[in-house]
Amino acid sequence: MTSTTPTTPTPEQPERGTPRVQVGSGPETIRVLKRRLADGLLPDTYVSGGALVHMETISGGHASPAADEDSPLPTTASPITPATLAGLLAEHAYVYRMRSRKDSNGGSELVEEEVTPPREILASVLAGKTWPHLPPLRGVIGAPILRRDGTLLQKPGYDPATGLYLASKVALPPVPDRPTAQQVREARAFLLDRFLRDFPWASPADRANYLALLATPILRHFTRSLTPFAMIDATMPASGKSILTGGPGMLYGQRIMPWADAEEELRKSITAVLAEQVGVVIWDNLPEGTVIDSATLALLVTAGVWSDRQLGASRNVAVVNDRLWMATGNNLQVGGDMASRTVRVHLDPNMPRPDQRDQSTFGIPHLDQWITVPGNQMTVLWHLLILVLDWTGQGAPRSAGMAMRQFTPWTQALGGFLAHHDIEGFLTNAADVRDIDEDESRWRAFLSCWHRQHGRQPMTAAELRRSGEPDRVGFEEVDQWDGMFITTSSGRLPNALSLGRLLTGQIGRWRGEYVIRSTKNDRGDRNVFWVEHHS
Repeated sequence: MTSTTPTTPTPEQPERGTPRVQVGSGPETIRVLKRRLADGLLPDTYVSGGALVHMETISGGHASPAADEDSPLPTTASPITPATLAGLLAEHAYVYRMRSRKDSNGGSELVEEEVTPPREILASVLAGKTWPHLPPLRGVIGAPILRRDGTLLQKPGYDPATGLYLASKVALPPVPDRPTAQQVREARAFLLDRFLRDFPWASPADRANYLALLATPILRHFTRSLTPFAMIDATMPASGKSILTGGPGMLYGQRIMPWADAEEELRKSITAVLAEQVGVVIWDNLPEGTVIDSATLALLVTAGVWSDRQLGASRNVAVVNDRLWMATGNNLQVGGDMASRTVRVHLDPNMPRPDQRDQSTFGIPHLDQWITVPGNQMTVLWHLLILVLDWTGQGAPRSAGMAMRQFTPWTQALGGFLAHHDIEGFLTNAADVRDIDEDESRWRAFLSCWHRQHGRQPMTAAELRRSGEPDRVGFEEVDQWDGMFITTSSGRLPNALSLGRLLTGQIGRWRGEYVIRSTKNDRGDRNVFWVEHHS
């Protein structure tokens, strides 16, 4: 006799309340799992870019790394693969099928058998890109941020309003929506008179710029703006550069990167780090005098979405560029388009051994160690959020007269935030950034020397190149250009063809008070160039 009633659950079956998923044939299993996953079978599961991801805590991380070390977030969004799906189903559900077996009377009965679906079945389930009922994950953040409506996202976990997941770096007590005047005074006193007091700022602009950068990850979603590149440099080692980058890095999660001179390697490293969930990316301790002149980096900071070929694959990926990008070094320079896309924080201790300063008088002695303690990081973040919410509580006034190319919304919002708290100097060192623009300086010097020697005389590239050859005076060669003739990227004097291309690329671009103009010669078969000077 055959029985069709399942037997009593065995001890191997899950506890009461565990979701039960009955599967059968291959196609049936695909349909059932697809439907149950879309209905939220697994906890902490979201959809990102059409793929399922699962939030999980990272084990074995460094609790208090140094300020110049990687500081990952404690929680990550891991893509769900067939292998991870098998593990998640085993942990959070009871997946079973019915099979027939002989009973004690010689008949047969149906019993439940827990199963792990085959890998190819799980791969088919995950192959789809449409998961309409699962919440979208738009990013993982390490500290509270302002939503676009001005409210503070501060509850850890998933936030339906923004699609962001707050994986807090430090445990933070609830921050009041309307800070009291006393709380605001204490926040200002802590940040300005203790935390930032003893850095050797070269000017008030450097301190104001740094505070703007420190608050940027909190305000980025609110301002809906691109963020400029941040360059923190000093005249001497041991001036505190890594401590400054460690401030936002410790709060929002940081990744320390080696600098790559080759554009291809730089591009690959950017694509790789955008797959990680950190708020700050730092190229730390660049060689002294490094010129930051990169078309890849210039594109990065002006791109809301970074698109590139996925490493190790043939398909392209597009990732939201929501990071704060920073570099540190001594006496750094900028070149090309980076001068107008960079905010500089400059330190000048004006002494031979900055590391030997008497720290007993500091507002916070041994700040490099202090900032690695989670409780201290919480203190910095708390006071910073108090200042932010006081600003938004007063209507978040902007500095309408400020502008910075693609970063004008950021400039006006952060300028308004600093002005609200009477912190002066924001971006007033922009001319200093232009002064350290190596590309600007060499072109300006070249055009100045060209105009001095030839006035507004039209010349072909070949004629100009011949004038760059040294004159022989007796037994000596005399360079009338005094080393100012423009060179190629390799530092060599260009031939006539290369020079013509360089000049054509500069037509109409002002270099200080000088600009290159061009037209055809009388025969109309060659371009001629000259320099105009307007004081």
